[in-house]
Amino acid sequence: MQIIIFGSPGVGKGTQAKIIALKFNIPHISTGDILREAINDQSELGNKAKEIVERGELVPDDIMGEIVKDTLHNEKCRNGFILDGYPRTVAQARILDNILNNLNKNKTHLIKLDADDDVIVKRLSNRLVCKKCGNIIVNHELKENSKCKVCGSENSYIKRKDDEEEVIRRRLKVYHETTAQVISYYKDKLHIHEVDGTLPIEKVTEQIIFQLKMN
Repeated sequence: MQIIIFGSPGVGKGTQAKIIALKFNIPHISTGDILREAINDQSELGNKAKEIVERGELVPDDIMGEIVKDTLHNEKCRNGFILDGYPRTVAQARILDNILNNLNKNKTHLIKLDADDDVIVKRLSNRLVCKKCGNIIVNHELKENSKCKVCGSENSYIKRKDDEEEVIRRRLKVYHETTAQVISYYKDKLHIHEVDGTLPIEKVTEQIIFQLKMN
């Protein structure tokens, strides 16, 4: 099963992608995680991406296209995948079409998670991320000398620069002006499933699985 999970920044794509990947036994392909790893490694790609991401802008299509192409050609994606964070533009969608056509993977589902901008801003501006493993918590969950619930690292939670309100608003503006056009592009090409991303996590998962099994 090939799945693209779609929606504005902070709507819960990563959380749902991980859950769905486990349930269907397919890899979760997060371009955001790949880019953050490159940034942490201070590679040439990472240094270029860092400046772009911290401005709340999109990474160029040629860079993202090569990353996705290499990943989807990997043996681990032979039985399917859930793609999180790509495509974000119509140009990227066309690149992905070519990649999938070459792989003979033509039946792809698109999950679109919806939420109001103000909900997204509140959610992202109040979250902290473990700099070691990427686990996410909200501010009120942080205690003095709090250990990461996942990797056990102490004092590892930070607020990412791209979670500052000004940057979030800019990212949402980019989403509405550019990324949302991808839905129109895919309207007659893919199975599109729209789900309310503001529901509790387990309810969102239930709706996604129900809609996938119906098609």
